Amino acid sequence: MPCSSSSERITLTPPPGTSQDPGGFSGGVASGARHAAVRAGVRRLGILLGESLTRYEGEDLFTLVERVRMLARSEDGGAELAAVLDEVDAPQAILLARAFAAYFQLANITEQLHRAREISDRPRGRLHTLADRIAAAVADGTLNPGLPGEVMGRLQLRPVFTAHPTEASRRSVLDTLRGIADLLDASDDPRRPAADDERLARRLAELVDVLWQTDELRIERPEPTDEARAATYYLESIATEVVGDLLEDLDTALARIGVDLPATARPLAFGTWAGGDRDGNPNVTPAVTLEVLNLQHEFGIRVLTATVDRLIRELTASTRVVGEINADLRAALAADRAALPEVYDRFIRLNAEEPYRLRCSYILARLAGTRARLAAGTPHVPGRDYLRITELVDELELMRVSLAAGNGGLVADGPLLRAIRTANTVGLSLATLDIREHADAHHAALSAIYDHLGELDVRYRDLDRAARLTLLSTELAGRRPLLGAVPPPLPERAARTFELLTTVRQALDRYGDGVIESYIVSMTRGVDDILAVVVLAREAGLVGLGAPGGTSGTGGAWARIGFVPLFETVTELRAAGALLDRLLADPSYRALVAARGDVQEVMLGYSDSSKDAGITASQWEIHKAQRELRDTARAHGVVLRLFHGRGGSVGRGGGPSGEAILAQPYGTLDGPIKVTEQGEVISDKYILPRLARQNLEIALSAVVEASILHRTSRQSERVLLGWDGTMTAVADAARDTYRSLVAEPELVPFFLAATPVEELGNLNIGSRPARRPGGTGGLADLRAIPWVFGWTQSRILLPGWFGVGSGLAAARAAGAGDELAEMYRSWHFFRTFLGNVQMTLAKSDLAIARRYVSTLVDPARAGLFDVIRAEHERTVREVLTVTGQDELLQTAPVLRHTLQVRDAYLAPLHALQVSLLARTRAAGDGADPRLRRGLLLTINGIAAGLRNTG
Repeated sequence: MPCSSSSERITLTPPPGTSQDPGGFSGGVASGARHAAVRAGVRRLGILLGESLTRYEGEDLFTLVERVRMLARSEDGGAELAAVLDEVDAPQAILLARAFAAYFQLANITEQLHRAREISDRPRGRLHTLADRIAAAVADGTLNPGLPGEVMGRLQLRPVFTAHPTEASRRSVLDTLRGIADLLDASDDPRRPAADDERLARRLAELVDVLWQTDELRIERPEPTDEARAATYYLESIATEVVGDLLEDLDTALARIGVDLPATARPLAFGTWAGGDRDGNPNVTPAVTLEVLNLQHEFGIRVLTATVDRLIRELTASTRVVGEINADLRAALAADRAALPEVYDRFIRLNAEEPYRLRCSYILARLAGTRARLAAGTPHVPGRDYLRITELVDELELMRVSLAAGNGGLVADGPLLRAIRTANTVGLSLATLDIREHADAHHAALSAIYDHLGELDVRYRDLDRAARLTLLSTELAGRRPLLGAVPPPLPERAARTFELLTTVRQALDRYGDGVIESYIVSMTRGVDDILAVVVLAREAGLVGLGAPGGTSGTGGAWARIGFVPLFETVTELRAAGALLDRLLADPSYRALVAARGDVQEVMLGYSDSSKDAGITASQWEIHKAQRELRDTARAHGVVLRLFHGRGGSVGRGGGPSGEAILAQPYGTLDGPIKVTEQGEVISDKYILPRLARQNLEIALSAVVEASILHRTSRQSERVLLGWDGTMTAVADAARDTYRSLVAEPELVPFFLAATPVEELGNLNIGSRPARRPGGTGGLADLRAIPWVFGWTQSRILLPGWFGVGSGLAAARAAGAGDELAEMYRSWHFFRTFLGNVQMTLAKSDLAIARRYVSTLVDPARAGLFDVIRAEHERTVREVLTVTGQDELLQTAPVLRHTLQVRDAYLAPLHALQVSLLARTRAAGDGADPRLRRGLLLTINGIAAGLRNTG
């Protein structure tokens, strides 16, 4: 059915003369050609969307959509719009929300595609440009020639995919959008035959229809295994389509500065929390952890199987042509034949003179054997299956050496080396699983154990931290077993905690060391919080100071996992350096760190510190904590691996990853780093392979640059001391302003009324409850993610900027105006901080927010909005003064125009959400379920329109 004039209105194309860059929330200025291409793509998909709606819903919907859109954009149409929306019945509300949300989904994927294209068209990548800078630094004597090679030996970027619930889109929707992007890409390919036009156009129309037919909302809340499956969706794509080429590019860039990247190096690795994050999630049980690990291995083995299959097609070298293989490979093939005679019998006739193909057939058989072993739970059989990825990598490396010795260097260092790097990066499980548990859980378990022993003068739970530290340090050094060969029955909570640790040991036995590396302790406040889990881990057979029972280390110490303090609030961040110093001063614990290669991981929490003290104090305290942790690690001779727990939104530490890495204090990064990837940011960065490649290259380049070129301060000590004082003044005033607001008794009721946060729980986007159990209903009970997500939905975005204006104004009043401007020009940390705040301010819209407040909030509480608005105005004014701009995002016109255009289509969704919130709340439990569905669809649509929302 042809698209009518009514359906053309649903194309939602930008107003004439308006530049559009849908979804371009990464900043920067794109070319005019890209603008035109993005607009054309969005317009094309909009027309197809209009045709789909016409087929399914008829012409009346278009009239309604157009009327709502125009009234929402009108400055004086608020009353009429409210009246129109109040008359919309439940089915119409659902259709309205779906229509506008579908536009954002199509606009987003179009922008992502063209962003990826623009990246691909650049003549040189960041890695090669960085190599030139390193070479220049070596040449002018400012950099030790041996340093790049030394650092690269320990360098590793590890993005960690978490299960935090801010991704509102279902995987089925993401699959469809990925297909639409592929078809758009094929349609725009100038090399394709013209005869393909009709076929590609039909396929595109089909997928837009599929998008409209697909339910955007999950019927049930996802289980942890569902979240793990979602992570593997991206990891599998990255492993098969990105890793090999990216690391080859890194290798080439490093070769230009005389650095050899060993085939077995792991400059890139991946982690995940899905199935391992127990803090506040009762759904993550030990059984779930094992189930998730099995799932990850299913996908990992599938990736490796496909990788080796490709090698079989490519490693066609025949001994008739290239000569004999070397003696090591000949011996290995003989061992393969003895271990897997059925493979030899099957393939020797075909591959008698193709030894590399024959070796790959043995590898495939061992991969199949590994899958079967894990499914059956049977023991590892050397030669018939794999326990560790190093076994497979060593086999491939043996082939590479033999092939290179026979004048096959190009192939050896081409497809074979790419396969080795891929296997070494993703392992058998695609990603390393982190375990996270709250500090209190370990003390509760020890309390039950010591109460059973009955040897303390006071109960364990009544000991203060100093006494607990003395007890646990002595216990660890003494090496006696607390539980004995037959552990006594423990209370349920203590038993669950100890079962987790024994499950970790079982996982390492079944899947191999390295499948779990880090045990993260939430809310670490003292050294005793770490030693508590270390003592329990000793009882579970995970660490020891006597005869090695695992990985051998210095002085007989061994440790199969590492222990990671997580500092989450301002108080803990301020004490982080001192705590790490006391922890590493414990001889027993220090021996365990030595057994782990002298690497100590520390996690920094952005979300709770921001919720606790506001974004300014959070960012500054994290920055200062990194300095102290850096100095402490150096003093103890250990390598510091910082794990940045950043969210997607600015209010939770979000923002461009590369900029954040480069904004760290000098010397903080000395090779390894971990960074969380959360929520809808994962799909934005990794749904398209070319975008995944670019985002990983940006982050990897930043890690290399920070580790090699930013080891000393760019400023003098005198200048830094002055900036520190000014930044402290800004942070203190900002914190006071923020805390004065959150201390208001009416703030939580205001927040719950003015945002759809209470309704968020029905969206089924995460397995973890939105509130902490057993709370009193206050702010402390609410998790940081819904705190940010709720404010974003109502366009206040308070966690991303509140208090910044007061902080800057206080410093300016103290005479630091010129210094603030210099800090913005010359201090990467301060410039990145204000850049992220500026983006958040531009995304906020207090005119839209006022509709929420005036309609939904009790007038007795609505006065808080005046406080919020005054601080918003102050923050905008102060940011513009410091940055020297006349308007927000003046130096990023593409982003500014993008937000302006998107507002034209977000405004109707906000207006509809306000109406539906009012109606469903008024009806209470008797509200029409269809109205609730429409409300959830508006949450989904606004999240799609604003992107990094949680």
